[in-house]
Amino acid sequence: MKTTAYHALWVVLLTLCLVDTADAKAIKVGMVLPLSGGGAQFGDQIEKGAMLYYNLHKADLGDNHITFIKRDSKNPGGSVAKAVTQELIVREKVDLLTGYVYSPDAISIAPLVTKADIPVVIMNAGTAWITKLSPNIARVSFTMWQSGYLMVEHAASKMGCKQAISGYTNFPPGKDSVEAFKRGFESAGGKVIDEIPMGGPQDVPDFTPFFQRAKDQKPNCLYIFVPAGNHATAVVKTFAELGMKDTGISLIGPGDLTQDTKLQEMGEAAVGLSTMHHYAADYQTPENQAFVAAWKQAYGAASTPDFLGVQGYDGMAAIFHVINTVKGKITGSSAMAALKGWAFNSPRGPISIDPETREIVQNIYLHEVAKEGDRLTIRIKHTYEAVKDQCKALKFDQCGH
Repeated sequence: MKTTAYHALWVVLLTLCLVDTADAKAIKVGMVLPLSGGGAQFGDQIEKGAMLYYNLHKADLGDNHITFIKRDSKNPGGSVAKAVTQELIVREKVDLLTGYVYSPDAISIAPLVTKADIPVVIMNAGTAWITKLSPNIARVSFTMWQSGYLMVEHAASKMGCKQAISGYTNFPPGKDSVEAFKRGFESAGGKVIDEIPMGGPQDVPDFTPFFQRAKDQKPNCLYIFVPAGNHATAVVKTFAELGMKDTGISLIGPGDLTQDTKLQEMGEAAVGLSTMHHYAADYQTPENQAFVAAWKQAYGAASTPDFLGVQGYDGMAAIFHVINTVKGKITGSSAMAALKGWAFNSPRGPISIDPETREIVQNIYLHEVAKEGDRLTIRIKHTYEAVKDQCKALKFDQCGH
């Protein structure tokens, strides 16, 4: 009798273990990022942010675990990202895709993920209408309209800008950014007197002829979009070398111009620069201070997160939420249902996913560059709370279709 009872108990325990094992799932997450070339600095930040969240919180997955399959999107043209995404879907059979620094990359993969019913969590690409291309795409980064449209209020009402010139890197997010600024600026009574395409995103051009063209027209403000990195450093230095500030021209733009990892090398030329953005490593909040401390512990005291790093961190938080919410197979529709309305207390401030648009809702901050001792810092001059994507809110162009 005793042997039979022990045998029955053993069978029950074994069955429970088998059930637990069956319920556990190995989730394949494909990460598509520029890991080589000029964009590698962006991919590195996102990957570090994502893996920091994963390593700090992997116990939250319970019996589930993630296998990361990383691919290099290389250049920002979209063709490589499309090819490696196809391979991740067909050969690797990933459950979810993430990354995508450049807008052409995210645009190129939209038909693939729609057909395969694979969810995508975009960690950067900011062209506003990307999420309109597929019902399976959600974004945890930003849209160009969140910063570009809001910059108008400051430029028109606080800086007294009546005439402005826009300069932009000539690819989708650049066009989107200057369109956002123009729509808002002209609705506030200002006039954009010139829009200057300034080369592509891959190689940093000589900005001198573009800025000289702007200087000769004597605008009050020069609104610039470039894809952060070395482009931003060159913009600030060219503005200073041509003495544009001394002629009464104010340099403004999204926070790509004052990326944390490039700020210190800009020197005195950056002091007083106003940008509109959603993150800086200098934020003095408990959440951000803890994030920066964890980053430095993981990657070295000399390393610092920038806006791409926090987007990788938050993107992984969103992926964890999907995995822990969806019971069974992850599909495009089930993942998007899980993300709609999701809220998270990010190092950048409170964020959520708009259930109607699958876009991030977040605080946008007016930044001003200041100097404290030998170090340049970002100061918050104003906070715009819970900002939605204005392109969709106002139903402009492709966002309104």
